[in-house]
Amino acid sequence: MTQTTPALARLLAIMARLRDPQGGCEWDLAQSFATIAPYTIEEAYEVADAIARNDIADLREELGDLLLQVVFHSRIAQEAGHFDFDAVAAAIADKMEARHPHIFAAQDDTGQSRQDRWENAKEAERAAKGAQSALDGVALALPALMRAEKLQKRAARVGFDWPDTSGPRAKVIEELDELAAAATPEEKLDEAGDLLFAAVNLARAHGVAPEEALRHANAKFERRFRGMEALAQGTFPTLDLEAQEALWQAVKATERQA
Repeated sequence: MTQTTPALARLLAIMARLRDPQGGCEWDLAQSFATIAPYTIEEAYEVADAIARNDIADLREELGDLLLQVVFHSRIAQEAGHFDFDAVAAAIADKMEARHPHIFAAQDDTGQSRQDRWENAKEAERAAKGAQSALDGVALALPALMRAEKLQKRAARVGFDWPDTSGPRAKVIEELDELAAAATPEEKLDEAGDLLFAAVNLARAHGVAPEEALRHANAKFERRFRGMEALAQGTFPTLDLEAQEALWQAVKATERQA
């Protein structure tokens, strides 16, 4: 059994007390893997948000919230006789050592890039688990944009990829035309999805992480929109599109001058 610090031992004891059928917390007792999963995802995003804001104090708090999710899931699993927190910690420790043999197993570094070495190790792990497809193991719960990129990267590892940016660019144009020609709601949904998937591929071909690019675009749009609202001094909703566009261009011009 792994050795826990007093703080971690306290947290584990708190969760055990909350899940105690005799006098525990009614809400905590009612939870399952499925009901807790959305909170786990939310806490991971809040960690990322604290990092993006460079708020170290908040980061400490959000990491604690995320750790609680791991403890919660582990406790539910322990009660069901599957595994406990120690098993979770031991499994990831074993995995990290296995993925870094040049550090922990005194094996020679073969000159592979860190990314190649990491992906090769993960591929071997998937094969050992009986993977039948190069796409096995890409989590369904990932944000759609991130999952699209991962699916494309997996396909690329077995050779299914464009050699340069011209192919993805042509595909985006093709999908634009097909979306414009779509007639039914079902066709529009299908073609809009194809267009977004193709755009992810084009961004990837340019060496840009699509999720990062869209986050940047979101932040830029929000900044500029708030700038328009400030210039309009409360009258923005009453302006026609031409006047609003003029404000947009004014905000862009201000940014270029900064």
